[in-house]
Amino acid sequence: MSERRRIDAATDTVHWGYFDAALEPLVTIDSGETVILSTVSGRPDDMPEAPLVVPEVLHAIHRDVAMKLPGHICTGPVAVKGAQTGDVLEVRIKDLALNYDWGYNRVRPLVGALPDDFDETHLMHITLDADRMTGRLPWGLELPLKPFFGVMATAPPPAWGMVSTLPPRRNGGNLDNKELFAGTTLYLPVFVDGANFSAGDGHGAQGDGEVCVTAIETGLIGTFEFHLRQDMALEWPLAETPTHMITMAFDPDLDDCVVIALRQMIDLIVARTGLSRAEAYTLCSLAADLRVKPVVHRNKGIHVVRETAQGVGATTSSRGRERRDP
Repeated sequence: MSERRRIDAATDTVHWGYFDAALEPLVTIDSGETVILSTVSGRPDDMPEAPLVVPEVLHAIHRDVAMKLPGHICTGPVAVKGAQTGDVLEVRIKDLALNYDWGYNRVRPLVGALPDDFDETHLMHITLDADRMTGRLPWGLELPLKPFFGVMATAPPPAWGMVSTLPPRRNGGNLDNKELFAGTTLYLPVFVDGANFSAGDGHGAQGDGEVCVTAIETGLIGTFEFHLRQDMALEWPLAETPTHMITMAFDPDLDDCVVIALRQMIDLIVARTGLSRAEAYTLCSLAADLRVKPVVHRNKGIHVVRETAQGVGATTSSRGRERRDP
């Protein structure tokens, strides 16, 4: 069993609103090690009143940590020994648990998929039941919880400087992909030595598109197993669920997202099956799904989902699971 380390959200372990290649890692681990990251979410005006309890650490972060750019509170970064620009970081999402018993959702004027339809801010708090894994909305409706991190990223290229966590990019970030649940593996391009992984923006539940800009926003505890992949090359994030492969693309134009993500899936099918590009294109038309991810940020998102049993094998693990290389 790989060694486990834990980093809890605290004033000296989070960065608020930004990614930056210059951000020093909190810990450096060997490939194959496991790290548990606890996270928090929300600004001071998102906090609930009693009887719901706001963790003291979140009050301390609000008081003592500067939000350098508009964005999320992220825990990290974690560096992996030997990772270099051009490598791939394999992030196995082993477990996701609730960090507190409430979440929130906010509707605001001038943002979201319907920016002109709502004239006032509407904030609601949602009680979370960790035993039943449900969230109870104020009018009594219960929704099943399926936790995932909206934000998971490696450090951006140094030339980008400090960038907001809000738009998803090639290094990952605000992916808002509800398929990234426990049991899924995320592959991220590496742009700096060590890779420098961070996570935040915990979601209890979310629909594809996250149309009002927020999901059930909450704190999560994530267990991640990290592997350095020097046998892979990626330009964009890639994910593997127990049953599907997922290619992703982010751009202000959804049409461009479709082209990028679809070409990635065709390349993946060709590399793993020996089919021609025309045959892979046909297979995508018959059996792949194009799904909209965030539509409310500057960079919108599309991902292409394809069953691994239908012409796309999974990747070879650095721990030797019997899988085909991409």
